[in-house]
Amino acid sequence: MKVGFVSLGCPKNLVDSEVMMGQLVSRGHEITPHPDQADVLVVNTCSFIDPAKKESVDTILEMAEYKKIGRAKKLIVAGCLVERYRDQIRREMPEVDAVVGTNEIEQIVPLCEGIEAAANPFEPYLYHDLTPRVLATPRHFAYIKIAEGCDHPCTFCVIPQYRGKFRSRRFESVIAEASRLFQQGVREINLIGQDTTCYGEDLGIKDGLAALLARLAQIETPGEKWIRFLYAYPNKVTQKLLDTIAEHAALVKYIDMPLQHASARVLKRMKRGASGDIFLKLIERIRRTIPSVAIRTSMIVGFPGETARDFDELCQFVEAARFDRLGVFSYSDEDTSASYHLDGKVAGRTIYARKRRLMALQRKVARARNRQLVGSETTVLVEGISKETDLLWEGRMPTQAPEIDGVTLINDFEGAEPGPGEMRRLRITEGHDYDLVGTLLEGNANPARRAAPLVQIGAQIPIPVL
Repeated sequence: MKVGFVSLGCPKNLVDSEVMMGQLVSRGHEITPHPDQADVLVVNTCSFIDPAKKESVDTILEMAEYKKIGRAKKLIVAGCLVERYRDQIRREMPEVDAVVGTNEIEQIVPLCEGIEAAANPFEPYLYHDLTPRVLATPRHFAYIKIAEGCDHPCTFCVIPQYRGKFRSRRFESVIAEASRLFQQGVREINLIGQDTTCYGEDLGIKDGLAALLARLAQIETPGEKWIRFLYAYPNKVTQKLLDTIAEHAALVKYIDMPLQHASARVLKRMKRGASGDIFLKLIERIRRTIPSVAIRTSMIVGFPGETARDFDELCQFVEAARFDRLGVFSYSDEDTSASYHLDGKVAGRTIYARKRRLMALQRKVARARNRQLVGSETTVLVEGISKETDLLWEGRMPTQAPEIDGVTLINDFEGAEPGPGEMRRLRITEGHDYDLVGTLLEGNANPARRAAPLVQIGAQIPIPVL
């Protein structure tokens, strides 16, 4: 049977898709990037914000057309949209033949094969190192999910409703998976979870993330490797964690820490606590411990009750903090979130204007930071030919996470022509608002290794996701 996959949303969704594809491949089925050739189509959805929900619905309807013009006999919808709108999908989208929730991933094989799926109400979903997995990322980087679920009560977030309580993977399971990926030629591993900084708490491991990072950094590889973690919760960023990042060269000097706001009043309504002053002290401590660190954060504008004064406070905070990367989200009033019931809703036009103003402030900060880098040298992980033009290559510095932080454009090179997965030294020649431009220097910082033969389930297989 040929199965086509569409994976939407964040890296956490992508890992779920990789696990589902791995289970199908382990049963002898074939994954195809061509929807017109698929016998079964699977859409793994996201619905965290309104645009993601719309994209998910549009993609489902687009894939449904292949049941008319292709060979597909079945369309399966998986992921967050199912958790929120399971009944509506079944009632209003007759094109959909089956649904799979975020904690029902193991049901994908029987649903594709047309047999009854056995429910497992006793053990919440959590993949491990022996779980079959087909990686959809390029050969040189991969994601590892180290935990599932979340226990934080943020009023704007419905993830705990979808994913359940926080649960960590076993320590040695993560090490085993990372070791195998490095052996297969992966150069960069990104640890993900709804909150990576809580890793190990439910297992009774003190400073669990710091211990895990230290152990991962000690895995022997022929060349340089990068290890980063994403989605840190600010009050879980301990001094031990910062010291660990500073100590090990393999741990990239990068902190992804969504703060969501700076007004103490808004943060209280979000049920996150803290304030801009507290955050500035934390940021100062991070930079003091890791002098070359890049800090990424995200903010929500237009949260219910956010006044002009609250927003001005947020703008002043962003100017003072001088983040290397900043994502700004418009508040989305979803009926399943606790914030849906809060008063003081902000008009859509006001939210749009505030988002534009905050991004304009950050653009100035980013431009100034990037221009300061001109003339300096750094290591980059070469991604390949630019998506915009075949006259340029793309790479990423250690301070640029995949997909979210822009790229470093390569417009010239010394020595050998660059190839995907190489780690090379680069001299930065131009700094723009969000991207950098540079020249690759002669010689590899670390030559790219050839991937190991693809002989086991869980190996990295270059199968595109639709």
